[in-house]
Amino acid sequence: MLKKIIFANLIFIFAVNSFSHGAEESGGMPQLNPEFWVSQIFWLIFSFGILFIILSKAILPKISANLESRKSQILENVEMADKQRKISEEKNKQYEEIILQSNNEAKKHFNETKKKILNDIKKKSDQLENQINDEIKSVEKEIETLKNNSSEKINKIAIETSQSLIKQLIGAEINNSSISAIVEDLSKRNKEKLNEV
Repeated sequence: MLKKIIFANLIFIFAVNSFSHGAEESGGMPQLNPEFWVSQIFWLIFSFGILFIILSKAILPKISANLESRKSQILENVEMADKQRKISEEKNKQYEEIILQSNNEAKKHFNETKKKILNDIKKKSDQLENQINDEIKSVEKEIETLKNNSSEKINKIAIETSQSLIKQLIGAEINNSSISAIVEDLSKRNKEKLNEV
């Protein structure tokens, strides 16, 4: 490429040189004077050639190296971001699985505890009901026993009380058998009345 540029400039110089010999004007601006064109073109080619060499050998490789390093860094960053995204998605899935598993375990423990508590309540209520039934039976037995024994005791107390009252009223003692017959007759009537009610 550099050879092509130099060759094109040389052709231009010779063309200008050949036209400049035929020109008759020698005054005016030196840039427009064909006499100085050859030296101007030479220095132009020389300075731009050195600039081109400096650019192509020193500056452009650094720029391209920087561009390549930036490109590789960007690709690295993109790959790293993609890996991090995949890792975060996996962690998110694991987190959701752990939450789901924890919820299921909590429900399972809750149901087991609920069943255990209900069973305990049922056992306690059955025990309490059995105790209450036993107490009721024992109380009923006691009442029945009192009922049976109390009539005899009441009759005995009634006989003794009647005897002492009659003795105080009349001043004489009456036979125990006649008083006990009257008291027993009254107690039988009272029992019959209670049974009817």
